Amino acid sequence: MGSVHIQEELEDSLHEECGVFGIYDFDGNDIASTIYYGLFALQHRGQESCGIAVSDTNGPKGQVSVHKGMGLVNEVFTQEELQKLKGNIGVGHTRYSTAGSSTRENAQPLVLNYVKGTLGLAHNGNLINALELRKELEYTGAIFQTTIDSEVIAYHIARERIKTSTVEAAVKNAMKKIKGAYSLIVMSPRKLIGARDPFGFKPLCIGKRDNAYILASETCALDTIGAEFVRDVLPGEIVTINEDGIQSDTSLCLPKEKEARCIFEYIYFSRPDSIIDGVSVYHSRIMAGRYLAKDHPVEADVVVGVPESGNAAALGYSLESGIPYGTAFVKNGYVGRTFIKPKQSNRESSVRVKLNVLKEAVAGKRVIMIDDSIVRGTTSDRIVGMLKEAGATEVHVRISSPPFISECYFGTDIPSKEQLIAHNRTVEDIRKIIGADSLGYLEINRLSEMVNGLPICTGCFNGKYPLEPPKEDIRGSYEK
Repeated sequence: MGSVHIQEELEDSLHEECGVFGIYDFDGNDIASTIYYGLFALQHRGQESCGIAVSDTNGPKGQVSVHKGMGLVNEVFTQEELQKLKGNIGVGHTRYSTAGSSTRENAQPLVLNYVKGTLGLAHNGNLINALELRKELEYTGAIFQTTIDSEVIAYHIARERIKTSTVEAAVKNAMKKIKGAYSLIVMSPRKLIGARDPFGFKPLCIGKRDNAYILASETCALDTIGAEFVRDVLPGEIVTINEDGIQSDTSLCLPKEKEARCIFEYIYFSRPDSIIDGVSVYHSRIMAGRYLAKDHPVEADVVVGVPESGNAAALGYSLESGIPYGTAFVKNGYVGRTFIKPKQSNRESSVRVKLNVLKEAVAGKRVIMIDDSIVRGTTSDRIVGMLKEAGATEVHVRISSPPFISECYFGTDIPSKEQLIAHNRTVEDIRKIIGADSLGYLEINRLSEMVNGLPICTGCFNGKYPLEPPKEDIRGSYEK
């Protein structure tokens, strides 16, 4: 197995772009360690780089302490580093790159010093007009330090702030120009601002703990720090947190039916213990499994999930079908997505480094294996092969999402059409490639039911996007 196969194998799963977290403590307490734990809870959203920027609202205006680096939250931040970050308002970020390469310069939060002071910005999502906005800024003399579209947003907010009386008005004006997916947390010297794009592609919620308000990508981060959930930021809403509490501006919100949340937050990205826009991620995965059992039944002895995101769907399939739920895979919990890849011999598969099969759970049995998606197919064929080597007599694969036929422009790392196994292939073709005895995907009409009727984006499954895709592919070359 050459290095190309190994690389494909490692990348044959979906990646989110980022996790964002912000807090403003009105009592003036230092909040760096709280941001650290918040980011720790959002580590699944990005394991490539992370950062924290803090400021003191009672101190000199515009003094920001920042620390960021490549790696996991517990690798980048030591006790000493956290102690240096003094302040009661701050933003944090964990990153997985889609657009822009993996370098320290591209780590967030971005901190801008400009005429009106400082801005700290953390962004989750992808803009579809970043390239044209960037060119426009460059022609007026802007010099970019990074290759990420978050810097384009930061520049636009800074430029608008010069013309407006408040930073939230600047965020609003910038939102009128930028198109695509974004959940933003902006820190100004005396305010914390949260904004979500009008389609609501990415999640963002508000929490409260004692006399502090929090903004976070997912509710699991609020649970981790012992904060109570207040509510979700609405798609298109701008919330401003200052000492007067929370102000809301909903003038950019779209009619509800035009919203388009990324369905992969529910299928794969989010932690199962998060609740997004009123829908439990765990419940939506259970429902996906139940629908698979109804629409693609098969006789078998055991239902198993590919960890982690396949597990809840497998339980749902078991509950609906009455076929026992089992554990077939043991996962090495110490393998991040960034583990070192030494030159591997043909015997060492990176899938085996991450997963091992419990032989006694599958030997002599007909197995239904549930996974959340098939991207290129390189991992699926190996996992099916591992089950058969372990003695499974039949392996029936069920996928808790429809087949990918199109790329994503809104922050999910789905490769170009040509690399997608479902592009120009039938389900039967795919079944043969991965070596399964049968294959069934979640029906596309089930997606909306799975999330209690919330409006969602299904562009990667049917090529119909809520926004006109860009003329040129702005998603970078997926440098990992």
